[in-house]
Amino acid sequence: MIHSIAHPTDFSDAGATAFEHALRLAIDNRSTLDLLHVGPPDEAGHWHEFPQVRKVLRRWGLLKADAQVEDIASETGVRVHKIGIRSLDAAEGLARYLQDHRPGLLVMASRGHAGLERWTKGSVSAEVVRDTLVPTLILGPRARAMVDSETGVLSLERVLVPIDHSPSPDGLLAMLDTVTNGSGVAIDVVHVGNSAPAVRGAQGEKILVRLLEGPVVETLVHAAEQADMVAMLTAGRSGLLDALRGSTTERMIRDASCPVLVLPAAAGPG
Repeated sequence: MIHSIAHPTDFSDAGATAFEHALRLAIDNRSTLDLLHVGPPDEAGHWHEFPQVRKVLRRWGLLKADAQVEDIASETGVRVHKIGIRSLDAAEGLARYLQDHRPGLLVMASRGHAGLERWTKGSVSAEVVRDTLVPTLILGPRARAMVDSETGVLSLERVLVPIDHSPSPDGLLAMLDTVTNGSGVAIDVVHVGNSAPAVRGAQGEKILVRLLEGPVVETLVHAAEQADMVAMLTAGRSGLLDALRGSTTERMIRDASCPVLVLPAAAGPG
Protein backbone atom coordinates (compact mmCIF):
# COMPACT_ATOMS: atom_id res chain seq x y z
CA MET A 1 0.00 0.00 0.00
CA ILE A 2 1.08 3.57 -0.71
CA HIS A 3 0.57 5.78 2.33
CA SER A 4 0.66 9.10 0.46
CA ILE A 5 0.73 10.36 -3.11
CA ALA A 6 1.89 13.77 -4.34
CA HIS A 7 1.01 15.40 -7.66
CA PRO A 8 2.63 18.63 -8.87
CA THR A 9 0.37 20.55 -11.23
CA ASP A 10 1.07 23.31 -13.71
CA PHE A 11 -2.65 23.57 -14.65
CA SER A 12 -1.96 22.14 -18.16
CA ASP A 13 -3.93 19.48 -20.05
CA ALA A 14 -1.06 17.01 -19.60
CA GLY A 15 -1.08 17.81 -15.91
CA ALA A 16 -4.82 17.10 -15.77
CA THR A 17 -4.26 13.57 -17.10
CA ALA A 18 -1.50 12.97 -14.56
CA PHE A 19 -3.83 14.27 -11.83
CA GLU A 20 -6.47 11.68 -12.78
CA HIS A 21 -3.83 8.95 -12.40
CA ALA A 22 -2.79 10.32 -9.01
CA LEU A 23 -6.42 10.46 -7.85
CA ARG A 24 -7.22 6.92 -9.06
CA LEU A 25 -4.15 5.50 -7.30
CA ALA A 26 -4.99 7.44 -4.14
CA ILE A 27 -8.48 5.92 -4.15
CA ASP A 28 -7.14 2.40 -4.68
CA ASN A 29 -4.70 2.86 -1.79
CA ARG A 30 -6.98 5.04 0.41
CA SER A 31 -4.03 7.36 0.78
CA THR A 32 -3.39 11.05 1.28
CA LEU A 33 -3.23 13.07 -1.95
CA ASP A 34 -1.16 16.27 -1.93
CA LEU A 35 -1.79 18.56 -4.92
CA LEU A 36 1.23 20.84 -5.33
CA HIS A 37 1.87 24.00 -7.32
CA VAL A 38 5.22 25.79 -7.36
CA GLY A 39 5.25 29.53 -8.01
CA PRO A 40 7.37 32.61 -7.24
CA PRO A 41 7.06 34.16 -3.76
CA ASP A 42 5.07 37.13 -5.08
CA GLU A 43 2.65 35.07 -7.18
CA ALA A 44 -1.04 35.47 -6.40
CA GLY A 45 -2.92 32.40 -5.20
CA HIS A 46 -4.29 30.07 -7.88
CA TRP A 47 -6.50 27.91 -5.68
CA HIS A 48 -9.38 28.03 -8.18
CA GLU A 49 -7.08 26.58 -10.89
CA PHE A 50 -6.12 23.47 -8.92
CA PRO A 51 -7.63 20.21 -10.25
CA GLN A 52 -11.28 19.97 -9.28
CA VAL A 53 -11.38 16.79 -7.21
CA ARG A 54 -15.13 16.71 -6.62
CA LYS A 55 -15.87 17.35 -10.30
CA VAL A 56 -13.80 14.36 -11.37
CA LEU A 57 -15.20 12.09 -8.64
CA ARG A 58 -18.74 13.01 -9.66
CA ARG A 59 -17.89 12.16 -13.30
CA TRP A 60 -16.57 8.80 -12.14
CA GLY A 61 -19.75 8.13 -10.18
CA LEU A 62 -17.95 8.13 -6.82
CA LEU A 63 -19.59 11.26 -5.38
CA LYS A 64 -23.15 12.56 -5.43
CA ALA A 65 -23.92 15.80 -7.24
CA ASP A 66 -24.41 17.72 -3.99
CA ALA A 67 -21.35 16.30 -2.21
CA GLN A 68 -19.24 18.72 -0.18
CA VAL A 69 -15.47 18.85 0.30
CA GLU A 70 -15.68 16.96 3.57
CA ASP A 71 -17.48 14.10 1.82
CA ILE A 72 -14.40 13.20 -0.25
CA ALA A 73 -12.63 11.44 2.61
CA SER A 74 -15.70 9.63 3.91
CA GLU A 75 -16.77 8.39 0.47
CA THR A 76 -13.39 7.55 -1.08
CA GLY A 77 -10.91 7.29 1.81
CA VAL A 78 -8.73 9.97 0.17
CA ARG A 79 -7.62 13.00 2.17
CA VAL A 80 -6.82 15.80 -0.28
CA HIS A 81 -4.51 18.76 0.46
CA LYS A 82 -3.90 21.65 -1.96
CA ILE A 83 -0.46 23.13 -1.29
CA GLY A 84 1.26 26.19 -2.75
CA ILE A 85 5.07 26.08 -2.77
CA ARG A 86 6.89 29.41 -3.06
CA SER A 87 10.09 29.15 -5.10
CA LEU A 88 11.67 30.79 -8.15
CA ASP A 89 12.92 27.37 -9.30
CA ALA A 90 10.24 24.72 -9.86
CA ALA A 91 12.55 21.72 -9.49
CA GLU A 92 14.24 23.11 -6.36
CA GLY A 93 10.95 24.03 -4.68
CA LEU A 94 9.37 20.69 -5.46
CA ALA A 95 12.46 18.74 -4.41
CA ARG A 96 12.59 20.60 -1.10
CA TYR A 97 8.96 19.76 -0.37
CA LEU A 98 9.40 16.10 -1.28
CA GLN A 99 12.53 15.73 0.83
CA ASP A 100 10.67 17.17 3.82
CA HIS A 101 7.47 15.14 3.39
CA ARG A 102 8.63 11.90 1.69
CA PRO A 103 5.45 10.71 -0.10
CA GLY A 104 5.22 7.09 -1.12
CA LEU A 105 4.68 8.01 -4.77
CA LEU A 106 4.95 11.09 -6.97
CA VAL A 107 2.75 11.30 -10.09
CA MET A 108 3.60 13.91 -12.70
CA ALA A 109 3.58 14.80 -16.38
CA SER A 110 6.71 15.48 -18.44
CA ARG A 111 7.02 17.44 -21.66
CA GLY A 112 10.07 15.34 -22.58
CA HIS A 113 12.63 18.01 -23.42
CA ALA A 114 15.60 16.53 -25.28
CA GLY A 115 19.16 17.46 -26.17
CA LEU A 116 20.12 21.14 -26.15
CA GLU A 117 16.50 22.10 -25.47
CA ARG A 118 16.79 20.40 -22.07
CA TRP A 119 19.84 22.54 -21.27
CA THR A 120 17.91 25.75 -21.97
CA LYS A 121 14.48 24.80 -20.63
CA GLY A 122 15.42 22.15 -18.12
CA SER A 123 13.64 18.94 -17.18
CA VAL A 124 11.82 19.32 -13.88
CA SER A 125 10.76 15.67 -13.74
CA ALA A 126 14.32 14.44 -14.33
CA GLU A 127 15.79 16.75 -11.71
CA VAL A 128 13.21 15.82 -9.11
CA VAL A 129 13.62 12.07 -9.62
CA ARG A 130 17.40 12.35 -9.48
CA ASP A 131 17.47 14.58 -6.39
CA THR A 132 14.73 13.21 -4.12
CA LEU A 133 14.80 9.39 -4.47
CA VAL A 134 10.99 9.25 -4.46
CA PRO A 135 9.30 6.57 -6.62
CA THR A 136 7.74 8.53 -9.49
CA LEU A 137 5.11 7.71 -12.10
CA ILE A 138 5.73 9.95 -15.13
CA LEU A 139 3.41 10.44 -18.08
CA GLY A 140 5.62 11.46 -20.98
CA PRO A 141 4.47 13.39 -24.06
CA ARG A 142 3.61 10.18 -25.99
CA ALA A 143 2.19 8.13 -23.13
CA ARG A 144 -1.35 6.82 -23.44
CA ALA A 145 -3.39 7.03 -20.26
CA MET A 146 -3.91 4.05 -17.95
CA VAL A 147 -6.93 5.75 -16.36
CA ASP A 148 -10.11 6.32 -18.37
CA SER A 149 -10.94 10.01 -17.94
CA GLU A 150 -14.70 9.43 -18.14
CA THR A 151 -15.07 6.39 -15.89
CA GLY A 152 -11.95 6.42 -13.72
CA VAL A 153 -11.23 2.77 -14.56
CA LEU A 154 -7.54 1.84 -14.25
CA SER A 155 -6.21 -0.48 -16.96
CA LEU A 156 -2.98 -2.01 -15.70
CA GLU A 157 -2.52 -5.57 -16.88
CA ARG A 158 1.08 -5.77 -18.11
CA VAL A 159 4.24 -4.02 -16.87
CA LEU A 160 7.49 -4.02 -18.81
CA VAL A 161 10.48 -4.15 -16.43
CA PRO A 162 13.84 -3.48 -18.11
CA ILE A 163 16.88 -4.48 -16.01
CA ASP A 164 20.64 -4.26 -16.35
CA HIS A 165 23.68 -5.19 -14.31
CA SER A 166 23.98 -1.61 -13.06
CA PRO A 167 22.10 -0.40 -11.18
CA SER A 168 21.49 -3.74 -9.50
CA PRO A 169 17.91 -5.02 -9.89
CA ASP A 170 17.90 -6.30 -6.29
CA GLY A 171 14.62 -5.32 -4.66
CA LEU A 172 13.12 -3.90 -7.86
CA LEU A 173 10.14 -6.25 -8.03
CA ALA A 174 9.44 -5.88 -4.31
CA MET A 175 9.23 -2.11 -4.81
CA LEU A 176 7.00 -2.59 -7.85
CA ASP A 177 4.72 -4.90 -5.87
CA THR A 178 4.24 -2.15 -3.28
CA VAL A 179 3.40 0.48 -5.88
CA THR A 180 0.96 -1.79 -7.76
CA ASN A 181 -0.62 -2.83 -4.46
CA GLY A 182 0.09 -6.51 -5.15
CA SER A 183 -2.61 -6.50 -7.83
CA GLY A 184 -1.20 -9.48 -9.72
CA VAL A 185 -0.35 -7.68 -12.96
CA ALA A 186 1.72 -9.58 -15.52
CA ILE A 187 5.40 -8.66 -15.16
CA ASP A 188 7.61 -8.88 -18.26
CA VAL A 189 11.25 -8.61 -17.12
CA VAL A 190 13.60 -7.92 -20.02
CA HIS A 191 17.30 -7.28 -20.64
CA VAL A 192 18.80 -5.86 -23.82
CA GLY A 193 21.95 -7.93 -24.37
CA ASN A 194 23.27 -11.49 -24.18
CA SER A 195 23.77 -11.97 -20.43
CA ALA A 196 21.06 -10.88 -18.02
CA PRO A 197 21.58 -10.29 -14.29
CA ALA A 198 19.76 -12.55 -11.85
CA VAL A 199 16.56 -11.06 -10.46
CA ARG A 200 14.29 -12.17 -7.63
CA GLY A 201 10.57 -11.62 -7.22
CA ALA A 202 8.78 -9.93 -4.33
CA GLN A 203 8.80 -13.26 -2.43
CA GLY A 204 12.42 -14.08 -3.28
CA GLU A 205 11.64 -16.42 -6.16
CA LYS A 206 13.89 -16.49 -9.23
CA ILE A 207 12.37 -14.61 -12.17
CA LEU A 208 12.82 -15.50 -15.83
CA VAL A 209 14.39 -12.65 -17.79
CA ARG A 210 13.55 -12.26 -21.48
CA LEU A 211 16.56 -11.29 -23.62
CA LEU A 212 16.17 -8.66 -26.33
CA GLU A 213 18.55 -7.52 -29.08
CA GLY A 214 19.13 -4.11 -30.58
CA PRO A 215 19.84 -0.49 -29.58
CA VAL A 216 18.80 -0.21 -25.93
CA VAL A 217 16.33 2.67 -25.93
CA GLU A 218 14.78 1.94 -29.32
CA THR A 219 14.37 -1.74 -28.41
CA LEU A 220 12.72 -0.92 -25.08
CA VAL A 221 10.44 1.71 -26.63
CA HIS A 222 9.26 -0.91 -29.12
CA ALA A 223 8.70 -3.48 -26.35
CA ALA A 224 6.73 -0.91 -24.34
CA GLU A 225 4.10 -0.74 -27.09
CA GLN A 226 2.66 -3.99 -25.70
CA ALA A 227 2.69 -2.82 -22.07
CA ASP A 228 0.47 -0.59 -19.95
CA MET A 229 3.41 0.73 -17.94
CA VAL A 230 7.21 0.56 -17.82
CA ALA A 231 8.93 0.20 -14.44
CA MET A 232 12.66 0.80 -14.24
CA LEU A 233 15.45 1.72 -11.88
CA THR A 234 17.50 4.83 -12.47
CA ALA A 235 20.94 5.84 -11.26
CA GLY A 236 20.82 9.35 -12.77
CA ARG A 237 22.91 10.81 -15.56
CA SER A 238 26.65 10.67 -16.07
CA GLY A 239 28.91 12.18 -18.71
CA LEU A 240 28.45 14.84 -21.36
CA LEU A 241 26.93 12.49 -23.95
CA ASP A 242 24.23 11.32 -21.53
CA ALA A 243 23.63 14.92 -20.45
CA LEU A 244 22.88 15.86 -24.08
CA ARG A 245 21.00 12.72 -25.08
CA GLY A 246 19.44 12.05 -21.68
CA SER A 247 19.81 8.94 -19.58
CA THR A 248 18.06 5.73 -20.68
CA THR A 249 15.28 6.49 -18.20
CA GLU A 250 14.77 10.05 -19.44
CA ARG A 251 14.72 8.92 -23.07
CA MET A 252 12.16 6.23 -22.20
CA ILE A 253 9.97 8.86 -20.56
CA ARG A 254 10.22 11.01 -23.67
CA ASP A 255 9.58 8.28 -26.25
CA ALA A 256 7.55 5.47 -24.62
CA SER A 257 3.88 5.08 -25.51
CA CYS A 258 2.92 4.30 -21.90
CA PRO A 259 3.66 5.83 -18.47
CA VAL A 260 7.05 5.12 -16.87
CA LEU A 261 7.40 4.26 -13.19
CA VAL A 262 10.86 5.38 -12.06
CA LEU A 263 12.19 3.61 -8.98
CA PRO A 264 15.44 5.20 -7.76
CA ALA A 265 18.09 2.55 -7.19
CA ALA A 266 18.94 3.83 -3.72
CA ALA A 267 15.34 3.96 -2.50
CA GLY A 268 12.96 1.46 -1.02
CA PRO A 269 9.17 1.64 -1.26
CA GLY A 270 7.42 4.55 0.46
